[in-house]
Amino acid sequence: MTAVSVTDPPPSPGRRLRRPGRTLVLNVVAVLAGLGAWTALSMSGITGLSGPVEVAARGVELVADGTLTNDMLASLRRVFTGFALGTLLAIPVGFLMGWYATARALIEPYVQFFRTIPPLAIIPLAILLMGIGETPKVFVIFLAAFLSSVVSTFQGVLDVDKTLINAARVLGASDRTIFLKVVVPASTPFIIVGMRIGLGAAWGTLVAAELIAAQEGLGYRMQQAQLYYDLPTIFVGLISIGVLGLIMDRLLLLAERRFTGWQERR
Repeated sequence: MTAVSVTDPPPSPGRRLRRPGRTLVLNVVAVLAGLGAWTALSMSGITGLSGPVEVAARGVELVADGTLTNDMLASLRRVFTGFALGTLLAIPVGFLMGWYATARALIEPYVQFFRTIPPLAIIPLAILLMGIGETPKVFVIFLAAFLSSVVSTFQGVLDVDKTLINAARVLGASDRTIFLKVVVPASTPFIIVGMRIGLGAAWGTLVAAELIAAQEGLGYRMQQAQLYYDLPTIFVGLISIGVLGLIMDRLLLLAERRFTGWQERR
């Protein structure tokens, strides 16, 4: 009798072999290398450059008196509100432009026109029309997130494989079924990418948005620190923005893996 060897089936295309331990080690090495380079630069005699120890001490002071916590919450509220509103509007508008040629012809010129105008350039107009409260701050962040997300969603709909759509039609699927079962899933990776770009744009607009008569926020605190040449506080604000943005980006990546598990990855 001939022995039959049994081997494990090869992994499916949608699965990828992960090495979380190796990735974590590389992340730690990258962070330590960055801190080392920062320390070396601060000790090299560059005028005014604060080192990690000095910045950490300043961060502890700002946390202890509640300043950093209040600023982070204020900035996070503004970014999340503007980003959420921009994304919620960008997704249906992008689908509308991609699915209906008439809607595309009517809407796309305006989208492309406003994309060439930096959201920061809208600030003077926003102040005149909306005052100096929270509305203009959230509006410019909303605009940055919307313009980044809508184009990605629109392009995702256009790039759906026409073979899939034609096959669904041959099988008798209605336009509604094709849209929900074929177009939306196939466009999801593009939507997530657009949301990540929009999130970066939202945080990038935050500092300028908080120049609009703000009394708290990371951007406001950094501007105040600039007046007194308080470099440690500026560094604390920069690091806080980076950490918050990184956490939100990782959450979007988790959502991407949840909704696009069928997609082949490397």
